[in-house]
Amino acid sequence: MAARVPRQLAFALPHTESLSRDDFLEGPANAAALALVDSWPDWPNRIMLLAGPEGSGKSHLATIWAEMAGARSTAAHSLTSDSVPGALATGALVVEDLNPPGFDERALFHLLNLAREDEAFVLITARLPPAAMEVELRDLRSRLRAIPVVTLQPPDDQLFRALLVKFCADRQLSVDETVVSYLATRLERSFVAARRTVELLDAEALRLGRPVTRALAAELFRDA
Repeated sequence: MAARVPRQLAFALPHTESLSRDDFLEGPANAAALALVDSWPDWPNRIMLLAGPEGSGKSHLATIWAEMAGARSTAAHSLTSDSVPGALATGALVVEDLNPPGFDERALFHLLNLAREDEAFVLITARLPPAAMEVELRDLRSRLRAIPVVTLQPPDDQLFRALLVKFCADRQLSVDETVVSYLATRLERSFVAARRTVELLDAEALRLGRPVTRALAAELFRDA
């Protein structure tokens, strides 16, 4: 009887995703959002909102702007009324992932009022524009809908391919054009699909002890 070959375990090793300005992948989908960041402090309004789907680059852009503006950063769900003055102490703030109902509406209303009084800059990121948000506090709903919104769109083919290459590079995976072309013609063209695909390829390559090749991609995504 043949001996059973033990299954290799795959461990999720930490990896660093570069969020520098030089590593931001520009395309038609995000050109307007990048132009907004680059135009600071000459914004049409001191409070601006970036809206776009998960993984579309909102946090990357917010990180770039925070470095430029000396801004602090807070998650929308962790904001409290008591923390508002400290959050605005530098005169610039990023509020990440505004996703109702997962935040304190009164705290955010207080923040927007104080930011206006202090002439502070605020950059908010959200998956939906304020008009599509379900906000109970009427005054906050009105205030949010007055904020100018810049929307990030789904990636075009060129940007999608570049995302696949970047996510592989972030994980130190070496891939050639045949892998990228195979995936680009079979996957949903979204930021999330690109990221999750590379995560799966990385995990399977590690588990099987194989390089990331077109053959491996075909095994995983043949029916995609």
